[in-house]
Amino acid sequence: MTKRYIKIVSILICILITFTSSIYAFSPSDSKLYNGIDVSSWQGNIDFGKVKNDGIDVVYIKASEGTYYTDPYFRQNYNNAKANGLKVGFYHYLTARTNEQARDEARFFVSAISNTSPDCRLAMDFEVFGNLTPYEVTSISQTFLEEVKNLSGKDVVIYSNAYSARAIFGSELTKYPLWVANYYVSSPSPNGKWNTWVGFQYTDIGRVNGISGNVDRNYFTKGIFLDDNTVVPGVEQKPTCDGLHSIVYTVKYGDTLSGIAYRYGTTVSNLVSLNGIKNPNLIYVNQKLIIRCSKDKIEQTTITYTVRYGDTLSGIAYRYGTTVSNLVSLNGIRNPNLIYVNQVLRISTNNSYGVPTNTFYTVRYGDTLSGIAYKYGTTVSNLVSLNGIRNPNLIYVNQVLRIN
Repeated sequence: MTKRYIKIVSILICILITFTSSIYAFSPSDSKLYNGIDVSSWQGNIDFGKVKNDGIDVVYIKASEGTYYTDPYFRQNYNNAKANGLKVGFYHYLTARTNEQARDEARFFVSAISNTSPDCRLAMDFEVFGNLTPYEVTSISQTFLEEVKNLSGKDVVIYSNAYSARAIFGSELTKYPLWVANYYVSSPSPNGKWNTWVGFQYTDIGRVNGISGNVDRNYFTKGIFLDDNTVVPGVEQKPTCDGLHSIVYTVKYGDTLSGIAYRYGTTVSNLVSLNGIKNPNLIYVNQKLIIRCSKDKIEQTTITYTVRYGDTLSGIAYRYGTTVSNLVSLNGIRNPNLIYVNQVLRISTNNSYGVPTNTFYTVRYGDTLSGIAYKYGTTVSNLVSLNGIRNPNLIYVNQVLRIN
């Protein structure tokens, strides 16, 4: 091989490396970095004066999860962080499995943080996807983020681990900035979608004065900050059924009769009959629907159940005091003889049937109290109280928990 040939090959390699690096560059959106942490009830009581003195500039606070859980330390953390001059942001742990549920969670999140003045973008933390496809994950994320923006008037940010940013979230989401988690590296791995990051969570075992135990540590850029830190407005709550009285619901974009019926504890046939609807597959944005609920429906709640090996619909129905036809209707099942391991089923319950009294659950690897609470339609605080748990962040494989 001649020297001239070697020189040409070397030049081409350099050009290729430069070109590849420019395509997959993944760097902070600005050169100035701010030290940050993110906290929840896991950290317990925090001395934010010491946190501030330890060089922390930004704190993200968990506000809510699903449509059922507000972090018990949320307001305390917010007030104390603000009082000590920290820049504050909020995040919501998203559990939605449909776009309709995403809208409900957005409303719950914004309602939880109403009358606060965040300094940072409102964050979506969507980590556990179940059987959702990347397309469904992306659609649910878009729905949630847009609804949060519309309701709060604040800009948003996506929190994601490096893998999900690369393999799960669609490129449509790159219009929102990214706060990425990638531990024990000096800089986060490129994902081929986002070119820059506004947040980088680099460890989950950080230590900060004023906090007992580990805490997530982050770097943030100025892109995480809001231009407008005015008060988050209150959110008008959706109408609720009251005894045998009727309510009026205004159809929104993306609504379906089945989704509305599920949300208000009624049936499609009842809505069709009550509103004189000829085609149940055809409703219109801004159409007014009359909804009437019986007292039995008022008392109903819904839990979710993850199908295990050997389960049958009849067995699940018997266990939870419902019927196969109810499960088929509620979950849109075409073949009642065909369900799948890890399929998530919705189960309607009320005071007379549902999760049996004194239900018990055996903890499996990867379980968390919040996940178990969500699965059985209860709360972390209830599980803590029922089982005498001292540390809600510490449960053990094969530990038996009482659910109710």
